Amino acid sequence: MKITYTEIYQFSIPMVPFTIATGTMEFAQNVLIRIHTDAGLIGIGECSAFPMIVGETQQTCIAVGKDLAKIIKGRDPLAMVDLLEDFDHYIAGNTTIKSAFDMALYDLAAQAAGLPLYAYLGGQLKPITTDITIGIDSPEKMAAQALFFKNNKASILKVKVGKDPDMDIQRIEAIRAVAGPDMKIRLDANQGWSLPAAIAALEGMQTLDIEFCEQPLRSYNDAEIKELKAKVQIPIMADESCYHPRDVSGCANAGFDFINIKLAKSGGIYNALQIASSAATLGIPCMMGGMLESRVALTAMTHLVMATDNIRFFDMDTCLLGHSEDPVCSGVNIQAYQLSLPHPERPGIAVEIAPVFLSKCQSWKV
Repeated sequence: MKITYTEIYQFSIPMVPFTIATGTMEFAQNVLIRIHTDAGLIGIGECSAFPMIVGETQQTCIAVGKDLAKIIKGRDPLAMVDLLEDFDHYIAGNTTIKSAFDMALYDLAAQAAGLPLYAYLGGQLKPITTDITIGIDSPEKMAAQALFFKNNKASILKVKVGKDPDMDIQRIEAIRAVAGPDMKIRLDANQGWSLPAAIAALEGMQTLDIEFCEQPLRSYNDAEIKELKAKVQIPIMADESCYHPRDVSGCANAGFDFINIKLAKSGGIYNALQIASSAATLGIPCMMGGMLESRVALTAMTHLVMATDNIRFFDMDTCLLGHSEDPVCSGVNIQAYQLSLPHPERPGIAVEIAPVFLSKCQSWKV
């Protein structure tokens, strides 16, 4: 089997503005990849650029994507490791667009094997309950959002913080008041606090039953994590401190309790599996997270988490964060924050894009 050509789509998805500690997103800056082969198989992949986290934009993803498509043209897609290594030899970083190609190659490999991706990866079907994220706003508006999610059967909230500690405490107090004692609350500071601010904020929230706090400090301040943990009892999760499998040992040494895996950070499924495995060896449970992907990438993530027991937390609400259009006509089902594969027997990722949406996207053939 040989790759004949690759289609690259500017896969923009309009959305309600979404604010975190480092900025606001007004549309999902996504890119869709379709790798065609002479065997008639087509592999599909998607990435979501989040400039303030990974340093790539939709336009840089498209530009680099054209080069990656040239590298793989005429080659065997099943020689996946060689292709992924050649991507890294060609250009450093750019993990977001690399993750879309990685996903499409895994889709082709599973299709060629006649297996759904989770089975190809050695996994099996299992229940997945995602949290739902609340962006930064006033305490009153965030509490209203929390109540809305609770009434819609959400059981886990992930709340964006990382601004002024006193205001962040007020935000979480307001949310806990409406959420009640049974709802799980997770925090994500997106590197927004200094060490003194993180101590003040988390000390002020210790009675509010917080499951964990994700990335409270800048990743270059990982040496301060142990000092933070000496002052507060809330577990700490690494996000921006872990991009690659080689970062796992550093996270363990820094004292992180958990690691958030994202395909856009790791470069795709191949490295994500290695992160989960390395973390398991060190006794660090992981979470599956994302950026603003549609149900294309979310379906692939669902397959992935079914293939490793060390991904124990699920932050897989990427397309629930205000997407005003759903470009997918067949993919992972989301009902009451439960994720399931509608056709778990189909080979590959088994996702389909609405032709009408795709026809509106600018595209390139390489």
